[in-house]
Amino acid sequence: MHTFFQTPIEQFPIGNLSLSEHARPLEWNREPRAWISPHDWQAALDDHADTIIDAHGAILAWRGGRPERCRDLIARHSFHLTHPWDLLKANEAFLAQMKESTIEGQVHSSAVIEGNLQLGEGSRILPGVFIEGNVVIGAHCKVGPNCYIRGATSIGNHCHIGQAVEIKNSLILDHTSIGHLSYVGDSVIGRKVNFGAGTITSNFRHDGANHRSMIDGCLVDTGRRKFGAIIGDHVHTGIHTAIYPGRKIAAHASTRPGDIVQRDLPSPSSI
Repeated sequence: MHTFFQTPIEQFPIGNLSLSEHARPLEWNREPRAWISPHDWQAALDDHADTIIDAHGAILAWRGGRPERCRDLIARHSFHLTHPWDLLKANEAFLAQMKESTIEGQVHSSAVIEGNLQLGEGSRILPGVFIEGNVVIGAHCKVGPNCYIRGATSIGNHCHIGQAVEIKNSLILDHTSIGHLSYVGDSVIGRKVNFGAGTITSNFRHDGANHRSMIDGCLVDTGRRKFGAIIGDHVHTGIHTAIYPGRKIAAHASTRPGDIVQRDLPSPSSI
């Protein structure tokens, strides 16, 4: 994932908390790239397990100084973060645990919230914004007016979500601006990204099949019927950019007004 994001995967924010900051039981250690769901942590404690493993037998977490394979728990909801789209799965699982709202910023009286919202200090939700499902928005953000934000979505700090933008089931990192009249669905958007007005990510194949993504010259099944784009840090898109489903745009790349992104775009330094 280094071609896309400067953030190491073990520090990548899930629900605006870096992976290493997510709670884990005392005396337990976790593989740096493993996402462990709260359900599996609790199951391991209830079962007095020594290790949590995935379906292939790979160790995800262990009790004590080093793994002791005495009593394994096979994880039902946990996995290694191997590909960028795995971040979506982890974010979905984490936000599904939200049970209440925490509002530290300002929500306009005409905004509607149907679900749970965590809103950071200094952030503003402007008139006409509709938030549906569980959503996390960081500090010092501006959202709206007239936006539709759908769970499970995490938006970092110092972000701007412009007029008439729709965001669904996505991760958006710090200092990113999604320009007005844009759509972001089932996507991971890096830091300091700027979407020109009318930038659209497509997230559904006409045949309804799972999306595949090119990894090291091979098409890999993502296991996702809905999958938008992976957008690296510092990417800028021109107005009216259209991005095919499952495409990846590497860090510092850019598009021109009216571009159609049919294939992955490499970093300018690699061209």
